[in-house]
Amino acid sequence: MSALSDLASGDALPARTVTITRADLVRYAAASGDQNPIHWNERVALEVGLPGVIAHGMFTMALAARYVTDLAEDPTAVVSFSTRFTRPVVVPDDDTGATVEFGGKAGDTADDGSRTVTVTATHEGKGVLGKAVATVRPA
Repeated sequence: MSALSDLASGDALPARTVTITRADLVRYAAASGDQNPIHWNERVALEVGLPGVIAHGMFTMALAARYVTDLAEDPTAVVSFSTRFTRPVVVPDDDTGATVEFGGKAGDTADDGSRTVTVTATHEGKGVLGKAVATVRPA
């Protein structure tokens, strides 16, 4: 029985905090091919008007999807995931990094047994993903 299957529609998902460091950004850039310097170079990020080096939006989305797959206890359970990027996650050049807090609510179960999950992701108290919804197939 997965954590998601134990929840009724409207129940809160268990919270999770994830730390993102500059080293994570370097690894993600190498894996994704997104070498944009706003994700590793403070000077460039500031020159283009950002508050500092920012995490890749797709990396933040991937962390949210991992959060859901972990709750489903099956990495193949998420059949769709959609979101909007609403704010950047600024990642300082230190040993602490930046934290993103994930939460959300379990949604209704469809006739085929799949259910929707609404995910929240916040950094420094502000949402970084908007309208984040996953559809999860039954175990």
